[in-house]
Amino acid sequence: MRGADGYFYVTMTDLHIFAKEIGYRDTEWERPAAQYDWGNNKGLVLMKSKDLLHWTHTRVNMDRQFPELNIGCAWAPELIYDQQLRKMMIYFTMRSGKGKTKLYYSYLNKDFTRPETKPKILFEYPDTTRQILDADITRLPDGRYCMMYVAQENPSGIKMAFSQYINKGYQYQPDQVDFESRSCEAPHVYQLIGKNEWILMYDIFGIKPHNFGFARTTDFKTFTHLGRFNEGIMKTDNFTSPKHGAVVQLTDTEMERLGQYYKGR
Repeated sequence: MRGADGYFYVTMTDLHIFAKEIGYRDTEWERPAAQYDWGNNKGLVLMKSKDLLHWTHTRVNMDRQFPELNIGCAWAPELIYDQQLRKMMIYFTMRSGKGKTKLYYSYLNKDFTRPETKPKILFEYPDTTRQILDADITRLPDGRYCMMYVAQENPSGIKMAFSQYINKGYQYQPDQVDFESRSCEAPHVYQLIGKNEWILMYDIFGIKPHNFGFARTTDFKTFTHLGRFNEGIMKTDNFTSPKHGAVVQLTDTEMERLGQYYKGR
C-alpha cells in the first residue's frame, strides 16, 4: 500500500510451501503437521520503502511475541491506516493449534517493525464449522468499511461484510460476489483513479492453471463481471499463473524510475 506519509508498505506471509522440495529445509513444514496442521508458519514479514527500490525488512515471529495464542499459522496479512487512532493496522488469517482459521487484527508500532497490540478477532463467521481467511478492507466514501473475505463453503468464494468501524462490528452478508463456479481466494479491491468505481480482483485457485477473476462495482451492492486475465479486458504482459495479487497506483515519475532500474535485469 501507499501510505499518506509518502512511503510504500508491504506485508507478507512468511511461508514457503515448496521449501522441502527445493532443499531449504528437511521437513515439509516448520513444525509437525500432526500438531499444527498444513502450512504451519509462525511469522509475518514487514517491509517499507520510500522509492520502491530500497527496503527495510523485518520478520515478525508471532509465536514468540504471543506464545499464549498457540499460533498454528499466520497467513495473508494486509494493511490499512486507522485514521482515528493514527496507527497502521495489520489484519490477517490465523489459527490456534489445529483449529479453524479466523480473522484477526493488531496495531503496528510507529517504526513498522512489530505489532504493539495482542491480536484480536476481527470478525466471527456465523457458521463456526467453516474456515474464513484472506480479508481485504476498503474505506467507502460514506465512511463505512467493506471487508471482502473468503468463506470456505463449497466452493470457497468471496463474501462481504460491512461496518461503521475499522476493526469491529462487521455484519455478515450471505451472498458470494465472485463470478466463479470453482474455488476463489485472496480478494483485493482498488479504486480507479478519478472515478467512483472499484475493481474486485480475486485468485481462482480451483482451476489449472491458476488465474485471476475481476469485477467492477460503484456501490458495493451490484458487481459487473470483467472476466479473467487474458480472457476479457484485463491483460498480462510479463507474468503467468499469478497468486494472491495486490495493486498499487504509481505516478509516471515512479514508473520511469522503476523502468530504468530494472532495465536489463
